[in-house]
Amino acid sequence: MSTPVPAGAAETATPGRPERDLAQLGLCVFLAVLGALVLYTAATLGDNRTGVDPLGPRAVPLIIGPALIVLAIALAVATLRGERGEAEGGEDVDLDSRVDVKTVLLLVGVFVANILLIDVLGWVISGGLLFYGCAIALGSRHFIRDLAISAALSLATFYGFAIGLGVGLPAGILQGIL
Repeated sequence: MSTPVPAGAAETATPGRPERDLAQLGLCVFLAVLGALVLYTAATLGDNRTGVDPLGPRAVPLIIGPALIVLAIALAVATLRGERGEAEGGEDVDLDSRVDVKTVLLLVGVFVANILLIDVLGWVISGGLLFYGCAIALGSRHFIRDLAISAALSLATFYGFAIGLGVGLPAGILQGIL
């Protein structure tokens, strides 16, 4: 038989401390260091104001740096108070499942291959291999369709950068053809 507990005694008997996610403090440190780095970089920039740009290149970093530091402080205070964000409840995300290491390693391999091949083969070929390899690594089994889409994406990005942005991506072995 249990003895009744007086009202309010349960709350005062063991004062509950909120559960703290101290890993969030690492993010706070990162944000504060990033904010300080942005402020330092802004301080070392020259004053290059022009008639077209009366603010110069220091204006945005002088806003972003303090904002990052204030955000770091606010997140640290919230973390130390025990506040926690709601866990993501995506409908197709299983938060308890393990990481698919095979897929991650395949994607890393595809990106490393792109880094190694971009100067030799050029963006169109290495980018096509990048897009195609990522599609296959992520589980697509429409090999011909994926190859056609990858070729179209790599050509579109090559010409999009060249014509739209004026940035030349490496042509590699297709130099003179593209």
